[in-house]
Amino acid sequence: MLNDRNFEARYGILEPVSPMIRRIIARNPSPYTFHGTGTYVVGSGQVAVIDPGPLLDEHVDALLAALGGEIVTHILITHTHTDHSPAAAPLRAATGAMTYGFGPHGTIGATGEAGADFDFKPDTVLRDGDVVRGPGWHLTAHHTPGHTSNHLCYALAEEAALFSGDHVMGWATTVIVPPDGNMAQYMRSLDALMQRDDAIYWPTHGGPIRDPKAHVSELIGHRLRRRAQIVAVLSDKAKTPAEIAGAVYVGLHPRLRGAAAQSTLAHLIELAETG
Repeated sequence: MLNDRNFEARYGILEPVSPMIRRIIARNPSPYTFHGTGTYVVGSGQVAVIDPGPLLDEHVDALLAALGGEIVTHILITHTHTDHSPAAAPLRAATGAMTYGFGPHGTIGATGEAGADFDFKPDTVLRDGDVVRGPGWHLTAHHTPGHTSNHLCYALAEEAALFSGDHVMGWATTVIVPPDGNMAQYMRSLDALMQRDDAIYWPTHGGPIRDPKAHVSELIGHRLRRRAQIVAVLSDKAKTPAEIAGAVYVGLHPRLRGAAAQSTLAHLIELAETG
């Protein structure tokens, strides 16, 4: 179900959410982050941390305290927005763990809805299909551009789980902000997920998605309907992305109007590229 907001955040507590996965939530709620950034820890003893989150001392300190006695071996980044990657720096400094990701942010000036982290550069570059391992777990990187050009999802084979970052969320649809965000790439990345057999998604914001294929299919249908609405409005007087968004995103929170206009622009670019 799209826009599932049935999720309760408990800040600063590293809680088990499955036999191999724990999650701690940063206190950075907003219209774009829902209740905050969920940082995931995979494994026990020697662990991987996925999306350490924003640069909040409270969050980093709570994560380090919760992992006392364990060794962080990998710091994995889904993408370089300021609610996902900046805390990698203090976490690396405190633990000595190397950082992993697709690469630095793709387009200077393309800040996205949460702001871009132009400082992050991974120690180890991951490409589609690359694997990192620890005791009893391995994570496979899957390149899913669209929300950003450097977005990665990580598959935990031992639980048939996918850490979907911001590519697929349950609480809201993903914002696509050109030029680094690309609607055509996003749709192709959704199609690629439809070929997988994951049992569950763990997004960085909000709760788990327990029927991934049905959810992704609904997302694809939503985008196709939105595209059709935009095409219909183009024949009216609304011509700018903001005007078109105002016509098709009815009842939108005022703080989200800019993001809606950006996603509308992404649809318009896709329509132009595909004729």
